[in-house]
Amino acid sequence: MLAYYKSADGIGLFAPRGWYCEGASGSSGYALYLSPKPIRDSQSGWEGLEGVAIEVDHITSAASGRYEIAEIMARVFPEYRAFAARVLEGIDRPLPPGPYPRDTLKYQSKTVVEYKTPAQTEGLGNMDSWLKKNDTPIEGAAIMLGDIDKYGDAPDVLRLSVRLSAVQARLTPVIVRDVERSAVIGAVIGIRK
Repeated sequence: MLAYYKSADGIGLFAPRGWYCEGASGSSGYALYLSPKPIRDSQSGWEGLEGVAIEVDHITSAASGRYEIAEIMARVFPEYRAFAARVLEGIDRPLPPGPYPRDTLKYQSKTVVEYKTPAQTEGLGNMDSWLKKNDTPIEGAAIMLGDIDKYGDAPDVLRLSVRLSAVQARLTPVIVRDVERSAVIGAVIGIRK
């Protein structure tokens, strides 16, 4: 039922067999989008991700990704909230008050959190994402890849957002756990090439 998909940037994961995939990269990192519908980049954004879809982002701290990482830290990694405040203060961006109010969080460790964003709700599952809110919840994980280094730079963050149909929903925990396992053993999506 699952196949492994991988972009040219090296980011990859298991997803339902027979889906379409498209990789993308920019100053904030790189991503892989998967959908049962063809995916294409248009002037209005990515098409084909309106319904069931998966997005995995490897957000890098080297450039503009550091601000998205700081927001994720402020929302779901409380031990890093002070660091996030310093980063966001530098661009006059307000510090989020904490997790999205309707998200459900389940901590696997201080650097790995699984989440669920309910249907028709803004949350971690669709924050800075092409998976916009609709009638299906989004589940996934946010994983810090390392720690703040000796120079005060943020670690990279991997964020997985999975929105599957009711028939395929039983695959979600398998996909999430495989991404978490890959990150923990260091063969993380986007780091291996």
